[in-house]
Amino acid sequence: MTEFAHWRKSSRSTGSGNCVEVGYAAEAVGIRDTKDRHGGTLAVDHATWASFVRTIKQGHLNR
Repeated sequence: MTEFAHWRKSSRSTGSGNCVEVGYAAEAVGIRDTKDRHGGTLAVDHATWASFVRTIKQGHLNR
């Protein structure tokens, strides 16, 4: 089982609790819901995470 460390959420998140957190491990990046931290973690490899973040920053997921 992968142990993720250094969990953090966006500095743009509000106190409403509707956030996700991201944690890091050598082999993967973990994503979890702040409302249910023990409810499970989505794990993706570092290349997939980097591609996702790049897509967001380029504005391709804007509504």
